[in-house]
Amino acid sequence: MTLTVTILGATGSIGRSTVDLLAQHADRFRVGAVVGGRDAAALARVARETGAAFAALADGEAGPALAEALSGSGIPCGAGESAVLEAAARDADIVVAAISGAAGLRPTHAALRLGRTVALANKESLVCAGDAFMRDAKRCGARILPMDSEHDALAQALAGRSIDDVTTMMITASGGPFRTWPAERIAAASATEAAAHPTWSMGMKINIDSASLMNKGLELIEAHHLFAIEPARLGVIVHPQSIVHGMIYWCDGAVSAELAMPDMRVPISHCLGLGDRLTIARGRPLDLVAAGSLTFEAADEARFPCLALARAALSEGGAAPTVMNAANEIAVAAFIRGALTFYGIAALVERACTHFAGVHRVAPEDVDAALAIDAEVRAWSAAALPRMRATG
Repeated sequence: MTLTVTILGATGSIGRSTVDLLAQHADRFRVGAVVGGRDAAALARVARETGAAFAALADGEAGPALAEALSGSGIPCGAGESAVLEAAARDADIVVAAISGAAGLRPTHAALRLGRTVALANKESLVCAGDAFMRDAKRCGARILPMDSEHDALAQALAGRSIDDVTTMMITASGGPFRTWPAERIAAASATEAAAHPTWSMGMKINIDSASLMNKGLELIEAHHLFAIEPARLGVIVHPQSIVHGMIYWCDGAVSAELAMPDMRVPISHCLGLGDRLTIARGRPLDLVAAGSLTFEAADEARFPCLALARAALSEGGAAPTVMNAANEIAVAAFIRGALTFYGIAALVERACTHFAGVHRVAPEDVDAALAIDAEVRAWSAAALPRMRATG
């Protein structure tokens, strides 16, 4: 049986890895739609390469460029939010949700409410509106498959057993480029240094979130929703080799873990296979003898306060994770353009969380409510930036 796959975020790192796997198993898959941000040429290449039935760009002004880049291909296309939502709603067996940031909420939810199988790489969907997403998935008969390497590892290690038998779900972090740096050096780090991830090849924003360990905080919140597990039973451990991706600590003292070389095609293949394992050509087999040793360290929340902020938001509940994520996206963008220092990211996020504490006590009831809070916090955070520049 041939499965139809839609790729939301087709030009990013997850999207490119997905396209690679689909090409390796062309007899099993066809591409229904591909969605990109603003790069018309890149999306057109993906659409032509995959023979997509439809292509859409989020940037409404890039429509003419996309149409020109697809000229002669026969592939219909569109641009703007309506075109993206059209792509998300098209018939598909699997929707890969890999749009980065809060921008991925609405199209991911559009696929979910149609009862699709959603391979979720957009962690912000659950960070910003986790209660609503999980409730609507159940109501609409949608299936959410974790595509982040850590959550895929946890799902494999759990292997369908009861969450009641789990004492701790542990996700691993590489530690990022600043793992061994003293706080004084981290404080003076540039965006280029922060984006130089030692293990994974991702987009700049995600790389910087990894450098601050905010990415691990977001993943804790995501795990809370995916596995319906309390925050107190979730943990982060630093593992520089990035070979162990997630561990389940059982009530009897045993530990189950998933190991693999750091290659996003592994979790992607598990999602596309719907339970079957797909062969990955040009994959790197794990050689533990060559690896030599696997080391682990405690996560340092003093040098990396974003992790502590995410933990606090998860514990507070309500809309606190929505607030935290919006402030972080504004702060990271400001850091990239030189308007904040690296530690200014955590400082702005903390100020936003403090300012909005108690304002939005209830978790967003739907995506519209989550995006309204997101917009409110973004506006406040942007207005606070000039004051932060002097201190942050």
